[in-house]
Amino acid sequence: MKPPKILAVASAADLSYRYGCTPAWWQLWKGLYEVGVDLIVTPYRGRPVATPWWRTSDNPTRREGEAYAAARALVARAKGDTLLRRGENDDVESKSDRVTRHAIMRLITPRWQKHIGQILDRERDVDAVIFFTVPMSHFRGIPQFIRDRYDIPVVFYDGDVPFSLPEFGGTDTGFNYYHGADPAEYDLVICNSTGGVQRLYELGARRAEPLMWGADPEFFSPRSVEKSCDVFFYAHGDKYRRDWIETLVGRPSLALPELNFALGGEDFRADIGQARLIGGVPFNRFADAISAARINLNIVRRAHSSVSGSSSSRPFELAACGAAIVSNPWNGLDQWFTLDEEVLVVANQDEAIAAYRLLLADPGLAQAMGARARKRVLDEHTYTHRAKQLLQLLGIPSGPLVGA
Repeated sequence: MKPPKILAVASAADLSYRYGCTPAWWQLWKGLYEVGVDLIVTPYRGRPVATPWWRTSDNPTRREGEAYAAARALVARAKGDTLLRRGENDDVESKSDRVTRHAIMRLITPRWQKHIGQILDRERDVDAVIFFTVPMSHFRGIPQFIRDRYDIPVVFYDGDVPFSLPEFGGTDTGFNYYHGADPAEYDLVICNSTGGVQRLYELGARRAEPLMWGADPEFFSPRSVEKSCDVFFYAHGDKYRRDWIETLVGRPSLALPELNFALGGEDFRADIGQARLIGGVPFNRFADAISAARINLNIVRRAHSSVSGSSSSRPFELAACGAAIVSNPWNGLDQWFTLDEEVLVVANQDEAIAAYRLLLADPGLAQAMGARARKRVLDEHTYTHRAKQLLQLLGIPSGPLVGA
């Protein structure tokens, strides 16, 4: 029996772009390799990145993508900022965004249709094409082209629901996925949110299914490193969670001056009190940074916390590292972890301070909580689990397991 073969059209494969989903895609794609999938990855932005776990195909519009990103950065600098920011509830497509979208559909979309057709002609026996968090409207018409010519299923995988939905405005680094798009073009729309499925149907999806994030327990594992801080949080920015940054970091750092609070990442605009900024953490050092903290925070974005069962990568990654996790309230966290035993949830500044004092006063308690959280990931939330679930949604049998 031949191994299943999937073509992945991905937002990016280069981790240097710091797209939130890309590290998770790497882990999922590795999981697909581990369940026997022959995967070809072609990125929509940047260069292809070859690894032992997948094959690559070029990006036919790489130069245009980099030119567009450079232009956005130039305009942002002219406005005295690092990003062209979107309002947190701005669901109206701006005139400039609309002009850009139409230009892309006229100039870029046809080249991608030709590129995907060339890959499918060359490979001949691809079982499915999956679009991973690319702007849906930029590929308008391509799913029908694939079905008509190759008779294989076409899937859109949105790993940012509900943050990506039109009513939340879209990301500051890219596009609003659903402006000018038609989810009905796809045989299946997969998302990271049980509560977001109904919204995808409202936007036109013919079939929508949830698939949660997870963690690769080989990469995210406890590391023997010296503890360098008491309370640690990492994020690309604080949009949609600025108030919780202040509640769990800023004000507690002032109330507990004897503790060492650290923030990794960039673009923090909240009042962070006495917390120190350590800048970006390379992905290959992230597990070390988690293990170097006595307490790790999970501060979920407002969009995710308010729409039930909307997963992000962070709690699974922290748990896989055996971290003692303190989280802000999250509607759905108890679907993946046992609260109070594997994760502590705090609702305000006073509860956060009490949790920090409790865990720091009893390292054995913190270690036991982290060990239980890691076991939960190993039992239920690895990317091997997720890869098998993905193939089940596609109706594709897995190949021989690697190492079996």
